[in-house]
Amino acid sequence: MQGKTLVLVALLLMLGCTAQPPASDRLYQELGGQPGITRIVEGMLLNVARDGRIRHYFANVDIARLRSLLIQKFCADAGGPCRYEGASMAESHRGLNLQPADFNALVEDLQLAMQREGIPERTQNALLARLAPQRGQVIRQ
Repeated sequence: MQGKTLVLVALLLMLGCTAQPPASDRLYQELGGQPGITRIVEGMLLNVARDGRIRHYFANVDIARLRSLLIQKFCADAGGPCRYEGASMAESHRGLNLQPADFNALVEDLQLAMQREGIPERTQNALLARLAPQRGQVIRQ
């Protein structure tokens, strides 16, 4: 399942898609609304904490604040009623020298969290497609 999703993300990036405002809150609802997104973010952060590939990037991060911002971000990107109030992706990742493998590890941790929540693959792919255009703002900033 992860391979299919990574292929989808790569395809979207090759097509040079740009972030489009969500047309409806359907994805938000399919992710379980605010409670579902909260569980997904919390699961992803737990996965990151155990992920030796990338957990060092989060060593000096205020995890409670990051949790709150990620919930806002995913909610807004999924068409929910939230407004993201954090820094731009480019600004918040500047100077980290993140590589594609780092980005992919985080995507895998997010996918695992969604799988554990029983989110259907189609819905997972829809969220990843909304997040994929931000990849260029995160890597090597």
